[in-house]
Amino acid sequence: MAYTSIALCTRALLKIGTLPISSFDDGSAESEVAGALYPMVRDGLLSSYPWSFSTGQITLPKLETPQGADYKNSFQLPSDFLRALTAGTGERGRRIQYRIQGRTLQTDADTVWLTYIFRTDESGFPPFFANALVARLAAEFCLPLTENTSRTEAMVKQARDDFETAKRIDAQQDTPMALDDYTLIKAR
Repeated sequence: MAYTSIALCTRALLKIGTLPISSFDDGSAESEVAGALYPMVRDGLLSSYPWSFSTGQITLPKLETPQGADYKNSFQLPSDFLRALTAGTGERGRRIQYRIQGRTLQTDADTVWLTYIFRTDESGFPPFFANALVARLAAEFCLPLTENTSRTEAMVKQARDDFETAKRIDAQQDTPMALDDYTLIKAR
């Protein structure tokens, strides 16, 4: 199923017992709250964990002039950048020293491969992440729209549980680590 920002917010609003929205500017209190909070909550949840569907690698373009004094090179971060995971050179995707400053990555390396979390379009969200996002949105929308603190607390707990479930599901989409070179196994 392809998700949209409006559909995700509507599901969250229905969870807390309020009216659905048709756009972020339909004039209702629900659309005002959803429009104000949605981008921040989405980006916060995307950047809180290295989701497999929102992690990528890219070679960064080098800027002509360095943007700082501590490193000799600066590289432009991608426009969809949310958080760096690792940075490396062409031989390896990690293990260089760097600093993110503003919208640039600074390092002494001459080329940079960046592994990073990017802002994924809603249509690319898998169901487990969409459920976690809806739960988090419901928790964020609840207090301003219902003024019910006990319901808000229940929504926050549900959001935490759904986030943990989503992380477990996402973590299973990788080859399990094997103990190939372990001295105790060789000793047997």
